[in-house]
Amino acid sequence: MSRTKAVLLSMLACLGLLAGACASEDPAIEETNGTTESAPEFEEGTTMAEIQERGTLNVGTKFDQPLFGQKNPVNDEIEGFDVEIAKIVAQAIFGGTLEEAAENINFIETVSAVREAEIQKGSVDMIVATYTINDARKALVDFAGPYFIAGQDIMVMRDNEDIESVEDLNGKRVCSVQGSTSLRNVEEQAPEADTSISFERYTDCADALRAGRVDAVTTDNVILLGLVRDNPEDFKVVENTFTTEPYGIGIPKGDDAFRDFLNDTIEEAYESGAWEEAFDATVGEAGVDAPEPPEVDRYTSTGEASPAPTPTVTATASPTATGTASPAASPTT
Repeated sequence: MSRTKAVLLSMLACLGLLAGACASEDPAIEETNGTTESAPEFEEGTTMAEIQERGTLNVGTKFDQPLFGQKNPVNDEIEGFDVEIAKIVAQAIFGGTLEEAAENINFIETVSAVREAEIQKGSVDMIVATYTINDARKALVDFAGPYFIAGQDIMVMRDNEDIESVEDLNGKRVCSVQGSTSLRNVEEQAPEADTSISFERYTDCADALRAGRVDAVTTDNVILLGLVRDNPEDFKVVENTFTTEPYGIGIPKGDDAFRDFLNDTIEEAYESGAWEEAFDATVGEAGVDAPEPPEVDRYTSTGEASPAPTPTVTATASPTATGTASPAASPTT
């Protein structure tokens, strides 16, 4: 073998080694944003099959709740723990990585007062929006989960020393959002509290607290922690919860196949670690350690849905995570 030929063969061998090394670092082969899932096959006629064929999962969520569902003012992306739960569901339907599956989600802003109505109208496939499961709501919609347990707490101005428990809200002006369970809980446990000031969004309650229009804001502790994280010089959380709030995924009543699929997906996220990763990347930013995930309640749905009451507010159309506008949500069924 000539010296020139030997040198060429040596160079080719080196190039082959380099190519192999580069290939091992190719993001198409070694994913950096989680496991790639194959798109499953669903029985024809199921909600999962219809969503997969449509190519879009319509998800109602909040756009104003730090840590759970908030619109990033810089890039207009919807971010938070509820958003990550929706991505996990999308991956279970469409396959691919979490971020690839997220491209198939159409996030629609759904404030508390319109959630049941929007599910019954079919404006959304599901709602993941700090949505407490309770018997009254089970008469209108069905739930998968719970996927998280919160507790209602109180937020006050940082220099406030008068309010330390729900009983201290008697005689105080207390704000929460319309259509939530929070106001009813306060009315039951602090019947002399003034709850006449309420808004569509928790950020509006925070503004009212800062302006002195109310003495306290109440809702689930993790939502309040997000507001405090964004306004640490102004607010504090009392850290004295007085309810248990199991968060579920709201879906149309009677769709047992979809509910079973969602419950399976939640449990698989527990086992794979995807649930804890989602929590740490969102709620964990407020210094909250991931708790033990709650047991899924596979209750038996009975009866047909009662009509949702006509809400007094409307959902606002906002850009989705993929940059397209969602249709405005009507308040009536």
